[in-house]
Amino acid sequence: MNMEQVVGLYNYWVVIFLMMTGFYMVIARRNLMKSIIGLNIFQTSVFLLYITMGKIHGGTAPIVPPRIVQNHAHDGHADGETAGHAASHAAEVAHATGKSVEEVIEAGARMSGEVDGIIYSNPLPSVLMLTAIVVGIATTALALSLIVRIREDYGTIDEEKILEMDRLP
Repeated sequence: MNMEQVVGLYNYWVVIFLMMTGFYMVIARRNLMKSIIGLNIFQTSVFLLYITMGKIHGGTAPIVPPRIVQNHAHDGHADGETAGHAASHAAEVAHATGKSVEEVIEAGARMSGEVDGIIYSNPLPSVLMLTAIVVGIATTALALSLIVRIREDYGTIDEEKILEMDRLP
């Protein structure tokens, strides 16, 4: 493995560093606040990992270019159907637009040919990470509220001191 390949995996090195930093903070620290911060760092590294895997070099956002949408609307498919759906519903579209079924199928084939050359990045990891961020914020808020309550009851957020107080009669 040469140096260019190692540098090319820069995102993964950052993910590994953040993941191990967060993991160390959770394992080595006895302070509950530092453990929550470690969990959040670990969680951020997972977000970066999934988003990095979803990005394709040279890919663009999965948005249909405006020129294809305009061609689609001019061909009588303004309701947002894809080229595949337009072919399956050719009779309905032909009836609505006054064109022949062959013309509608030809327009669908023309549109699908315009889309073939575009490389799209996968949107699924980003969408899943948006959901994970919301869940992470809710989990962090709950953990912080529990830490506040523990501090009120025990007077400390040090895990060893709390366990020691629980062992006393």
